[in-house]
Amino acid sequence: MAEKQKFTCDPNIWVDEFSDEFFRFAMYRVKNREVAEDLVQETFLSALKSLKNFRRDCPEKSWLYNILRNKIIDHFRKKTNQEIKQSSTAVETDDDAFFGQFFRKGGQQWDNDAAPENWDIAADKIMEREEFMQFLMLCISLLPETWAKVFSLKNIEDFSTNEICKELDITPSNLWTIIHRAKLQLRGCLEKRWINK
Repeated sequence: MAEKQKFTCDPNIWVDEFSDEFFRFAMYRVKNREVAEDLVQETFLSALKSLKNFRRDCPEKSWLYNILRNKIIDHFRKKTNQEIKQSSTAVETDDDAFFGQFFRKGGQQWDNDAAPENWDIAADKIMEREEFMQFLMLCISLLPETWAKVFSLKNIEDFSTNEICKELDITPSNLWTIIHRAKLQLRGCLEKRWINK
């Protein structure tokens, strides 16, 4: 039985050999030059710190690529969590005022004047209209980035709740809060830009 090949690892060549290729890889994913450069640097630093963990059963380039992929995933998770916290904080501070507008004084009964308008359009006719889809996509693009991503994954790409929560590292309650708020904002946007145009 042939012995498995043992690969070497030489940190002295990483910058010269891999930095351009890794930068292009990161840049394609994060679309930000500074972030891509930082991710490549973090990859090399992290690899140096864990050099003793390199098992030599794969080429060092593959090992470094795995580290870079994980750094990119961590970047998006961190960004998503920050956006959720920021949007939740912003919305929570305005929740009473926002939801209060739909109730009569005292907050116990709906204010009929504040109810959403009846669109009076058959749903099957809406979906046939290309114009509606253009306005829907425009309104989705105006949502906060995380809200748009969650709404699209759930309602357009038909991902399961578990898949979305795993992908974006959020809880199911966060997901449903985001979807609820996104739907409210989308309805307002569609009423303003498409129904009442």
